[in-house]
Amino acid sequence: MSSTPRPTELRVSADQRQLSIAFDNGERFDIPAELLRVHSPSAEVQGHSAGERKLVGGKRGVKISQLVPTGNYAVRIVFDDGHDSGIFTWSYFNEIGHGANERMANYEQLLRENGMSRDNAGTKPH
Repeated sequence: MSSTPRPTELRVSADQRQLSIAFDNGERFDIPAELLRVHSPSAEVQGHSAGERKLVGGKRGVKISQLVPTGNYAVRIVFDDGHDSGIFTWSYFNEIGHGANERMANYEQLLRENGMSRDNAGTKPH
């Protein structure tokens, strides 16, 4: 039996820029759409190996257009920039929720180090 908490609620904010997720263990996370987009578990972002991971800039204003259920274990998030290939599992939501602030700070630092920003589009390997 898995110890991964299961979501009891997934809710996209009215402005579509945040996903609230509540788990059956009582935890709740509010995760910015931008963070979900730039840390999408898709091959387009993650690559097929650690060396292929892409740093994606210019996603500050990205919105969640749709949540598409995928079996009993995940949802596919459709973003308004056309990205729709990431399958977000319950365990991935739990992981990203716990580390959201640190991930966001690391993301912003990587953007600065690569001459990119949250406002200007661009993609670089990192």
